[in-house]
Amino acid sequence: MTHPHDTAPAPDPRVSVHGEAHLEVEPELARIGIVVTARGTDRRHTLDDLTRRNSRCLELLRGYGDAVESIESGALHVAPELAKGRGERVRAHHGSVRINATVTDFSVLGELTTRLGDLELTHVSGPWWSLRPDSPAHRRVRQQAVQEAVRRAREYAEALGSRLLTLTELADPGAETPYAPRAAGFAPAPAGAARGLAAEPAPLDLEPQRQTVRARVTARFTMAPPDLGAPAGQQPG
Repeated sequence: MTHPHDTAPAPDPRVSVHGEAHLEVEPELARIGIVVTARGTDRRHTLDDLTRRNSRCLELLRGYGDAVESIESGALHVAPELAKGRGERVRAHHGSVRINATVTDFSVLGELTTRLGDLELTHVSGPWWSLRPDSPAHRRVRQQAVQEAVRRAREYAEALGSRLLTLTELADPGAETPYAPRAAGFAPAPAGAARGLAAEPAPLDLEPQRQTVRARVTARFTMAPPDLGAPAGQQPG
């Protein structure tokens, strides 16, 4: 039978900490954007020019085989340009199509972007460096964040002359964020620049931009009741 003056044992003290880590790693992917354009007074000729230039760009990209992991056609835009003044007289027709490509072999990236930029009425932007979503770097940085949380919690417990007992919670706030890369831009080649040139332009020298990968966790532990009368860092007997 429980005596009315009996009290339940005090719960074990708790300690909550954050663990953070970051890594500097080489990128795994380089994404480039290509916009092929055409302009003319005749709508059909403009579409034919756009189709021809788009096919030439895709052919060039496919020629690099596995070095270009993916090629995706984006938005297509065709519109008339109206002349100023009354009426709806069409002055010219404009057309454009966007292509996105992902490169994994950085040794060909400079040559590829230079050749693309040398195509007629073609604009190239990028590269945007990144890691794969399943990159091992994400796992390593998360593990380091957990290890840092345990180390900090243990230091707090030892400062009180105590020790950690159990882990009660480990939370991942999803703060792992690769560094936002800066993209280098490539100006479009002048119309007709690719025609009549026997030699191709020298490839650009593009250095991969290292990526910063971060992780942050919150961890909560129970610890043995500290002997606050004992010297700091000394375990109770």
